[in-house]
Amino acid sequence: MVPLKDYNPGQRTPYVTYGLIVLNVALFIYELSLPASGLNSFFHAWAVVPQEFSTSLTTGVSVPNAEEWLTLVTGQFLHGGFLHLAGNMLYLWIFGNNVEDQMGHSRFLLFYLLCGVLANLAQWFFAMGSEIPSLGASGAIAGVMGAYIFRFPEVRILTLVPLGPFPLPLRIPAIFYLGIWFVQQAIYGFASLGAPTMIGMEGGGIAYWAHAGGFAIGALLGPLFGLFSQPDGVEVGAESPGVE
Repeated sequence: MVPLKDYNPGQRTPYVTYGLIVLNVALFIYELSLPASGLNSFFHAWAVVPQEFSTSLTTGVSVPNAEEWLTLVTGQFLHGGFLHLAGNMLYLWIFGNNVEDQMGHSRFLLFYLLCGVLANLAQWFFAMGSEIPSLGASGAIAGVMGAYIFRFPEVRILTLVPLGPFPLPLRIPAIFYLGIWFVQQAIYGFASLGAPTMIGMEGGGIAYWAHAGGFAIGALLGPLFGLFSQPDGVEVGAESPGVE
């Protein structure tokens, strides 16, 4: 299922959400300028490499170890391809503005980055020996989605649903759309433990535990960051597109 928009008008311009999208796109353009060998070195330097991060925990305090911890943040802004970037930015565009609207700009930025860090740690926990760089904004965005489902469970999400030969646009309540998404990530995460070469980070695929972990973390941390501090202004099932 592919989300297209939500019917959830915001009260203020989501500058942080826009800025995060611009930064992710800008860094991806930089990645495109690198040769294959340079890109590989770039990912190993700035994305989370679980094996290297694990080693840093056993070798004491040093500058290289500090750099490994920094990748928990920098890896959130790197992407492995256009579809990876486009999918993440679509979800951030749809769900980020309303969560930022509730929390305020500075708290939302801190919440976003913290969800990304903890989601990366969740993925690392299940693949401590992997040498494959783990990167992408999906863990942080999953945190945003986890906050969204508890703040706006009844908001309709315009979604392309694969029914028959052609996708059918349907308006699905957020609690069902995001709930199904979370259950899928958790199931795939458990499956990856038994078949690491087929799905999950070990095969260079999707870091499902970062998704599921980020979602749960966002749901837990959202109220602490002011998720319920503003009236929602939701028009359930409204025709107008609102602010995206």
